[in-house]
Amino acid sequence: MSRARVVSRLLALAALVPMLAACGSDEGSRTTESGATAMAVTIASGDDPQASQASGRAGAAQPVYGFGTPASESQIAAWDIDIGPDGAGLPPGQGTVAEGLEVWVRHRCILCHGPTGREGPNDLIAGRIPGDEFPFANDRTLRSTVGNYWPYATTLFDYTRRAMPFDLPGTMTDEEVYAVVGAMLYFNDLLPADAVVDSATVVDTHMPARNRFVPDNRTGGPEIR
Repeated sequence: MSRARVVSRLLALAALVPMLAACGSDEGSRTTESGATAMAVTIASGDDPQASQASGRAGAAQPVYGFGTPASESQIAAWDIDIGPDGAGLPPGQGTVAEGLEVWVRHRCILCHGPTGREGPNDLIAGRIPGDEFPFANDRTLRSTVGNYWPYATTLFDYTRRAMPFDLPGTMTDEEVYAVVGAMLYFNDLLPADAVVDSATVVDTHMPARNRFVPDNRTGGPEIR
């Protein structure tokens, strides 16, 4: 800013001070005069008063509202129940396919998925595509099922425990989840009718579509292995 412009703006501000003082109380006058003087000093130094105010706001301490309390380890553990493809985190316990068929009826899985996972109005559970075909990208009329699309029985357990039954998710015991997962695998001819289902069974069951999925092991950027 040129020296001439600085002097001009100082003179204009100086002329305003008496006018502002006449419009307010003594206290207001002193405040106005002080503010005008501070602004004049800022302008004389070549600084932008608006930028200075914004900088002051940015540097101000953020308010603390005091909402909530730190989560305890037990509270975190209650939500930390996800199970990945390798089965880490599967709980102890077991169930049988026969018990799973009872769970299927007792928890009303039958209403959405039908008696054998093929007849329900919602997501199909049972159904296989012959051979090694995987034509979903080319045939949009095909419906995915546990038997023809789901890649890991471990994540089937995870999803069932967290999201089912639809109207009361999370209400089944771990034993009931093992049993009903066994029933779903039985519907898809992946387990026999007399199978006992536990963590080892779930990990060892090779789903037909497993090799159709590529783990996303990116560490940054768009590249996939």
